[in-house]
Amino acid sequence: MQEESGSIEAQDTTETEQTVQENTVLEQDVQEQEKQEETKSEETQSPAADEEKAENPENKEESNAGEESTGNPDLEEDRSDEEEDERLEARRENLNLDSETALLETVLFLESEPQPVENLAKITQFSEDVVNECIERLKEKYSNADSGIELSQIIGGWILTPKKDSFDLVKERYGKKNEGRLSKAAIETLSIIAYSQPITRAEIESIRHVNADNMMRVLLDRKFIKEVGKKDIPGKPVLYGTTKEFLEFFHLQSIADLPQLDEKESERFDLAR
Repeated sequence: MQEESGSIEAQDTTETEQTVQENTVLEQDVQEQEKQEETKSEETQSPAADEEKAENPENKEESNAGEESTGNPDLEEDRSDEEEDERLEARRENLNLDSETALLETVLFLESEPQPVENLAKITQFSEDVVNECIERLKEKYSNADSGIELSQIIGGWILTPKKDSFDLVKERYGKKNEGRLSKAAIETLSIIAYSQPITRAEIESIRHVNADNMMRVLLDRKFIKEVGKKDIPGKPVLYGTTKEFLEFFHLQSIADLPQLDEKESERFDLAR
């Protein structure tokens, strides 16, 4: 009986193990089948997605357009500047002599200092021949009696200035302002330097018979005079002369354009030296 009982138990154990093994294999088969179905499903969906992208290229174009519109602002500004330069260049190519003269007149109006022809050519991007032709047209234009300004050549450059006849009538108001209210003594000292340069301070004082320190300081501050060297005598006194600011202020091309002194004044200046 004991042997039969042992045999039965061994048989039950074997059957149980077989059942467990069968269930494990079955579960593995089910899992493998599920994986295969998922793979098939993904393969089926992928072509459909590709077809949708292919059928809607506008999506890509819209995306690219969005990227362009929200691009670097510096690049957009550069592009705008280039377009403006192209427009201005096109306008420049269509200029005729009338419009070239008008442009040169604009430059002369805006410039506060005399400009030589070569500078005007660079500013306007004209040839020097064109600039000279425009200057002649402007001189003719301002020569009319109804014009209160003229084109003057000062220290090698061209500048717009009021006509003397017209300016004299308003000099009481505008002349003193432009002169910075130079005193009579300062004007006299400046005249001595202009006609006798290079000249020392002692020589100026010998002509005026008064101390020139204050007047010299005023003229130096206004940049009407400057040191131009030293005189080759004991003590090496400083020599003074006028500046381009002096020529510009008094509308002179050079010192040679100063009015001639009368004989008495000329002798007084010569005797002091």
